Amino acid sequence: MPKPLPMLDPLPTATACCVPLAQSPLSAAEAQELAARMKALADPARLRLLSLLMASDNQEMCTCDVTEPLALTQPTVSHHFKVLAAAGLVVGERRGTWTWYRVVPEALTAIARVLDPACC
Repeated sequence: MPKPLPMLDPLPTATACCVPLAQSPLSAAEAQELAARMKALADPARLRLLSLLMASDNQEMCTCDVTEPLALTQPTVSHHFKVLAAAGLVVGERRGTWTWYRVVPEALTAIARVLDPACC
């Protein structure tokens, strides 16, 4: 069995940053962390990237596979993946000359949990 390839840069954990808004007001630090993740999502290309990843087999895709559906260049796609990765929403793994990205489901669940008025 081949040895797994190392991950790219270490990413923040995908744990929930804060308690649900309906349960307790956010601290300044919690608001900053949540805003950074939401800012990463607040771009149509990045939302489409997440959608493509989540709808694909194993919720992962190579950068080479998403350039055509998004009608974006490879450097632009890589930039968007880098923003999502910095927010802890995806992780990348180098395979040969390409990077494969996959969703961090826990990070998306954490955002949804914070915003869910019925949570907890």
